[in-house]
Amino acid sequence: MTPPVNPLAHATTDQIAQALQQAMARLKEAREQQFEPLAVIGLGCKFPGAGDLASYWSLLRDGQCAVSPTPADRFDGAALLASRDKEPGKITANRAGFVEDADLFDASFFGISRKEALSLDPQHRLLMEVVWQALEHASLCPDSLRGSQTGLFLGICSNDYLHLLSRRDLREIDPYLGIGNAHSTAAGRISYFMHWHGPSMAIDTACSSSLVAVHNAARALRNRDCDVAVAAGVNLILTPELSITLSQSGMLSPRGLCQTFAADADGFVRGEGCGVVILKRLSQALAAGDRIWAAVRGSAVNQDGRSNGLTAPNGLSQQEVIRAALADGQVDPAAVDYIEAHGTGTPLGDPIEMGSLGAVFANRDRKLVVGSVKTNVGHLEGAAGIAGLIKTCLALHHGYIPAHLHFDRPSPH
Repeated sequence: MTPPVNPLAHATTDQIAQALQQAMARLKEAREQQFEPLAVIGLGCKFPGAGDLASYWSLLRDGQCAVSPTPADRFDGAALLASRDKEPGKITANRAGFVEDADLFDASFFGISRKEALSLDPQHRLLMEVVWQALEHASLCPDSLRGSQTGLFLGICSNDYLHLLSRRDLREIDPYLGIGNAHSTAAGRISYFMHWHGPSMAIDTACSSSLVAVHNAARALRNRDCDVAVAAGVNLILTPELSITLSQSGMLSPRGLCQTFAADADGFVRGEGCGVVILKRLSQALAAGDRIWAAVRGSAVNQDGRSNGLTAPNGLSQQEVIRAALADGQVDPAAVDYIEAHGTGTPLGDPIEMGSLGAVFANRDRKLVVGSVKTNVGHLEGAAGIAGLIKTCLALHHGYIPAHLHFDRPSPH
């Protein structure tokens, strides 16, 4: 066997020095690529009380709560209202954060027939509309991205519409029911319509789904899997079943409010909507002259492992993932001024989360402000994280932190 050739075996000292300098430069470039921030260049949303970004900011700035009784076109929430705690088949409170016109959709604009649209989950429809809105906000012409390595990362975890369609006569099932309600095609349909060639995936990690989507989008950009990344989250409340099971679990607030971190916190209130962010690598966005709303410096994902229960949070795991995100973004905890918390308003989860924040951000000379958008719009579940991220982007842009609502006295815990 012939021994491998060493290219530096007969090199001069200058050549060796030059080769080392080139190697060091490549290592530096690789490290900078690994930790490069991601620019948020476009936003889109439809949330309770807010059909677009301008109205969302107005709602936040003015300290409004968009939680309301269940609309009559969803289901009879008043008839399902529980008269006692955990009453079988009933819902704790007839309140949630609802969006308007969830049933409306311009199918022809997206090349979809009326028959197919009838079997298409309204979550899929809402996503298509808000992704288009976000592209416009980013001043990106959809035609300019055709055939490009644009990626789509979507958080989605509910399937109420499939339950509705499954109640029909089985003979009414058409070819569109399957692809119209699969989570995978919620992402795949958009990439197909836009003719994007980057990664396209739906992610279900329950309430963290949309932020895990942002994390995967950031990783894909840094790894050069895509040049533009669209991260989104969506949730719609169309049937009462999930609200009933959450009521049986004692998770929902009898008052129908997220009183996050407050002494009166008694559970969360559900919410719905869709949020989208458009991301590029920061260097790429600067070179293109894009308007930058915020920079994602770092992110991290982990799992609780064993805790007091499957749905109970683990404070130590929370501390670990926060520290990992700070390290990924090369951010000193002392430099952080504001935390947009998960903050659901449950008497168990709130103290654990605040304790985790206290452990990570202790020993500082200035105050740390904490808030939760769930006090405005409810807990949007699969879209919860993206609602908080868009709130924070808008707060940075306007230089103003919106009020945290329903908070008179802090939890004694």
